Amino acid sequence: MTSSTRRGDELLSAVARVHRWATRHADLDLPSAQGRLLALVAELGPSRIGDLAAADHCSQPTMTTQVQRVEANGWVTREADPADARAWLVQITPEGRAILRAARAERGKAIQPLLDALSDEDKATLERAAQIMHQMVATSRD
Repeated sequence: MTSSTRRGDELLSAVARVHRWATRHADLDLPSAQGRLLALVAELGPSRIGDLAAADHCSQPTMTTQVQRVEANGWVTREADPADARAWLVQITPEGRAILRAARAERGKAIQPLLDALSDEDKATLERAAQIMHQMVATSRD
C-alpha cells in the first residue's frame, strides 16, 4: 500500500468510525439505511431507483424496498420521469429534509462532548479538515 493509498484509507476509516460512534450515541428516530437514502437523494436530487441503487452499491429490489419505506413516511415522493414515462424519479420532500436535518443535529449533539474535550488547536484543525473534505468532494467528477 502506498503512502497516498494509506492516507486515503486512514481518512475514510476515521470518518466512518466517528460517524458510527455518533450514530450509536445519538437519539435517532431514523434507521441508518433510511437516513443514508435520504442523504443520497438530498445530495443527488431527483433520481431513478436504479441510479440510487448503483450509488449505494445495492440491488435495485433492495433500493425499491427502502424507497417504499421512506415514501410511506412521507419523506420522499416518486414522480414520473419526464424523459421516460416508464421510469420514476425519487425526490426528497420537505418532511424528508427535516428528518434528515434532525438526525444530523442529533449526531452532532452526541459528538459534542468529544469535541469540547479537544484543544482549541485541534478543534481548528478538525474544522479546516472538514472544509477541505467538502471542497475535495465538491470539485470531483461524479
